[in-house]
Amino acid sequence: MTAKERFESAKEIYASYGVDVEAAIEKCMEAPVALHCWQGDDVTGFDHDGPLTGGIQTTGNYPGKAKTPEELMQDMDKALSLMPGKKKLNLHACYAIFEPGEFVDRDRIEPKHFAKWVAFAKERNMGIDFNPTFFSHDKVKDGLTLSSPDEGTRKFWIDHGKACIRISQYFAEETGMPCVMNIWTGDGYKDIPADRMGPRMRYKEAIEEILSEPFDRDKVKPCVESKVFGIGVEAYTVGSAEFTLSFAATHEGCLPLMDNGHYHPTEVVSDKIPALLCFYPEIALHITRPIRWDSDHVVLFDDETKEMAKEIVRCDGLDRVYMALDYFDASINRVSAWAMGFRSWQKALLTAMCTPNEALKKLQDENRMTELMVEQEAVKTLPFGDVWNEYCQRCGVPSDREFYAEVKKYEDEVQLKRNA
Repeated sequence: MTAKERFESAKEIYASYGVDVEAAIEKCMEAPVALHCWQGDDVTGFDHDGPLTGGIQTTGNYPGKAKTPEELMQDMDKALSLMPGKKKLNLHACYAIFEPGEFVDRDRIEPKHFAKWVAFAKERNMGIDFNPTFFSHDKVKDGLTLSSPDEGTRKFWIDHGKACIRISQYFAEETGMPCVMNIWTGDGYKDIPADRMGPRMRYKEAIEEILSEPFDRDKVKPCVESKVFGIGVEAYTVGSAEFTLSFAATHEGCLPLMDNGHYHPTEVVSDKIPALLCFYPEIALHITRPIRWDSDHVVLFDDETKEMAKEIVRCDGLDRVYMALDYFDASINRVSAWAMGFRSWQKALLTAMCTPNEALKKLQDENRMTELMVEQEAVKTLPFGDVWNEYCQRCGVPSDREFYAEVKKYEDEVQLKRNA
């Protein structure tokens, strides 16, 4: 059988389960997913020299790392050519691009410092999401930023957050697509603190001050992201899950953002997605792959990745959940890491859309639990691979067996020559 014949056969099999594969493919093509710029250069950015700080660590030294904005955009372009589906661009503030001889600190960055990113995104019909960068900076005092007891430190980072609100508005106006602006800090303590509430009150007031900057709520979607711990802040994190969920719930227009690496190992975000959608009009999601801890491995087509996508789809949440990738691996080819993670999430979304969700819900509601188990297991062996291959072909990207050859060719012809 040819690939086309296998796809037509798969369509018939899925149809016997009540699944319209053509509709699933069309729907998946229109679900935007934000691609994070920081995989391409190990979260280095362009506004500072020195190591990563703030509980973030990148491991590995694979050759060919992008060192300039031009190289990063070139690598991202190659990665985009290997990814099916609709993309957005996700930037950190430390990726501001300055003209020769120009520099301003993070509290004074302006839209003009991201004009080249806007041009890049517009040429590719991509929206832009944004993240203030509250790490890797000498104004991180004693490991604290927005929660610092030092007023001058807090003011610097509040001003940075306000500047990022203005830049987010600029992104949305220029691209015509909403900008999700995510506030996350690594603030916390290595060992047991004497005061847990004080830092959180300062953090709350600081975020409120950032959000006092005027913005259009239809264009800018501010989020607060939680974390259970970070490197060097193992005992206490200011922005815990309870804090961020409560903040978002009590501040109109602010969304909770869940990163599935930011919880205890026995917690799963797939179960949290439908819980939050009961209460929040919109939520945001950072998709990663933790191994034992928030280690930000490349996203794979694994069980929890599939479960998260299933919950978004069967909760009718594609228009309510802002999806973005967030991982960084310096031990493998960075273009491949980008492409593999994006393709894995696309697979998970398409699988969820090719699942007979309504039929399975009906079995649950009728308490036909034995039959539900049988059907859920049967669905796992449906010929999804043939549907995925057709999806890639329609999107004009290589198949799973073909895309690495493109990566290797690019590595040999472009990336390795950077180190020559």
